Amino acid sequence: MSILETRNLRKIYGSGDTEVRALDGVNLSVNSGEFVAIVGTSGSGKSTLLHMLGGLDRPTSGSVIVDGKDMTALSEKELRLARRNVTMIFQSFNLLMQRTVLKNVCFPMELSGTPAAQARKRALELLDLVGLREKADAYPSQLSGGQKQRVAIARALATDPKVLLCDEATSALDPTTTASILALLKDLNEKLGVTVV
Repeated sequence: MSILETRNLRKIYGSGDTEVRALDGVNLSVNSGEFVAIVGTSGSGKSTLLHMLGGLDRPTSGSVIVDGKDMTALSEKELRLARRNVTMIFQSFNLLMQRTVLKNVCFPMELSGTPAAQARKRALELLDLVGLREKADAYPSQLSGGQKQRVAIARALATDPKVLLCDEATSALDPTTTASILALLKDLNEKLGVTVV
C-alpha cells in the first residue's frame, strides 16, 4: 500500500527569464515500509522534492499524498498535525547545542505535550536503538559527526513517524561513518517498519 505519493508535482522558482523548474511533473509512489533512494546530480531537485514530501514547502502545482492525505490541500493547522507522520533528517544535524543529547531527543515530544517521564523513557530507548545511550548527558559539541547524526535520527523517530526523509543525511560524513549511518537507517527500516526515503 502506498504511504507516499506525488502526482504531477511541479515547483517553479522565479518567473520569465529567471524561471527555474526545480521539479517538473514528478510522479512517485512509495509503499509502506520501503527503503528508497533518490539519486541525481547536484541541483537536480532532490532536496526540493524531499521538502515537498515533508510539507516544508508547497508545490507550484500537483499534489503530495502522505498516508492518504493530500498535504497540498490542508490548512496550516492540518498540515502541522499531518507532519507528525513525516520527519526529516538533514545533513547539518540541526541539534540544539545548549541541550544534552537526551534533551535533544526529548524536544519533539515536549512540543507535542508528552509527559516528561514518558518522553525521557522513550528518548533513552531511542538512544539505545542508535547505540548512544552512554552519551545521553553529553552535549552536541562533545560528539563526532556520526554521533550527531545518530542523535538527529533518534530525535526524528521520537514521535513514531511513518516516514523518515533523509536529505543528504550522510554527505558531511567520512565513508566509514556514512556506511554505518546507512546501515543504521536500513536496520531501523526493518526493525520499526518505518518508510525511509
